[in-house]
Amino acid sequence: MPSRAHLARLIADARRMVVFTGAGISTESGIPDFRSPGGVWSRMKPIYFQDFVASEERRREAWERAFGGRAGWVGREPNAGHHAVARLVASGKCAAVITQNVDNLHQASGVPADRIIELHGNASYATCLECGERHELDELKTLYEATGDLPACRSCSGIVKTATISFGQAMPAEPMARAEAETLACDLFLVLGSSLVVYPAAGFPVLAKKNGAMLAIVNREPTDIDPYADLVLHDEIGPAMSEATSANS
Repeated sequence: MPSRAHLARLIADARRMVVFTGAGISTESGIPDFRSPGGVWSRMKPIYFQDFVASEERRREAWERAFGGRAGWVGREPNAGHHAVARLVASGKCAAVITQNVDNLHQASGVPADRIIELHGNASYATCLECGERHELDELKTLYEATGDLPACRSCSGIVKTATISFGQAMPAEPMARAEAETLACDLFLVLGSSLVVYPAAGFPVLAKKNGAMLAIVNREPTDIDPYADLVLHDEIGPAMSEATSANS
């Protein structure tokens, strides 16, 4: 039977590992996932990138959601799973954290930003779609509540959007390239809390395995990629990772 002790051994034997995280690591912080019953998309339909750009009404709807915290990640804190990953990075065992999450909790747990590869962006700030300038959400919210005007770039007056990758928006080339390079350089690829159904991100575990790395998946539910894995553990991520990393401390 797969066990936390087996996971601990895989981590102990690794020289350069990559951790790949999905929504399941953050549900233990009280953040709802997107696709399951009761998740974000069952409560509100996604706004596609093309509609956001083309329609002032859809932009206003998107900003009302963002400022109102309707997605559920505002004010949440890292949990034991995030902290276990941070310890692996701090120890030098983990070279990179590739994440599908946009909640900024890996950064909040102490993982340096330059070790985190965000495939789907970050919901804790916004960027201009024209010039790329960063805008802080608190400043945008204050201005929006005072004037009712939709956020616009202070530098070029371009459309401003939360720094997440929306449906219909191109995947960011630089993070994807970094993720591929780290995947090909690792000897252990550890998936935590991803259903592995969203491509191209879900292709990285298989790429790692085909390149000779060990593949471990810790997720509450089975995934389509489980047959490729050297270890599949259906377990709570925080307790499993706390036990596995404490064995290596």
